[in-house]
Amino acid sequence: MAQQAVSDGMERRIGRLLAAEIAAFDASSPVGALTLEAFQRRRVKRHRAITVNFSGGITQTCWTVIRSDGCYSVIFLPDAGYFSLCVDSDFGPLDIGVHGAALGCFASV
Repeated sequence: MAQQAVSDGMERRIGRLLAAEIAAFDASSPVGALTLEAFQRRRVKRHRAITVNFSGGITQTCWTVIRSDGCYSVIFLPDAGYFSLCVDSDFGPLDIGVHGAALGCFASV
């Protein structure tokens, strides 16, 4: 029951952040429009907790935002309050140091 409350709270937090980003995103150019369309298509319907690997052997529980395309995914780091681009690895998602807005991380690939 408590885990569900945490999950619901995180859903709302991530949803608010993404809604603000999307509202502010300039999709007036063809590239911007395609980026936003691809972002929306790969966005997960329900965010879930996932263990992410960081340099130095550190792991942290983060939340999925953009499902992997076989190489990259975007996750939310709740303690930091921002998003990260991760590369897929045999050990799970690996943070590659690209942090900030979800759309910015997504568009950096």
